[in-house]
Amino acid sequence: MSEQNDLAELSFTVSGHVSRPPAEVYEAVADPDQLSKYFTTGGARGRLEPGADVTWDFDDFPGRFPVTVVEATPPDRLVIEWDAKAAAAGRSVTTTTFEFAPVDDGARTLVTISEAAWEVSADGSRNAFDNCMGWTGMFAALKAWLEHGINLREGFYR
Repeated sequence: MSEQNDLAELSFTVSGHVSRPPAEVYEAVADPDQLSKYFTTGGARGRLEPGADVTWDFDDFPGRFPVTVVEATPPDRLVIEWDAKAAAAGRSVTTTTFEFAPVDDGARTLVTISEAAWEVSADGSRNAFDNCMGWTGMFAALKAWLEHGINLREGFYR
């Protein structure tokens, strides 16, 4: 007899290293001015901290996206939620967690970005894969910006 494991929701994790200390990497994500320089090409409004009115806009995907900050623990962790078209049953948002772990005595940072709460369906899979690509791109853009001052998103999507 085979054991059946039911998958309740889809999630993913991407990670890699940035050659900067955790506090610097955390700030590059939490600070709207910095985030606007390499990721939210249409501008970020509001610092990623609980209670802040935060929106993200992307020139290549126009429209302001409201972002709810669930947790902000500098320089270790940020947790946000935002609307999802194909969220898991009983949910209308997905949860994205950024973790910043010191490596090499704090000279480098292991960045881990996880997103969860996509429904197990064709639409949920498509949206989860799209967002996985988006967060991978964000992570690469973060690394290029902090280590080399290069904006990878400029002209990338159009």
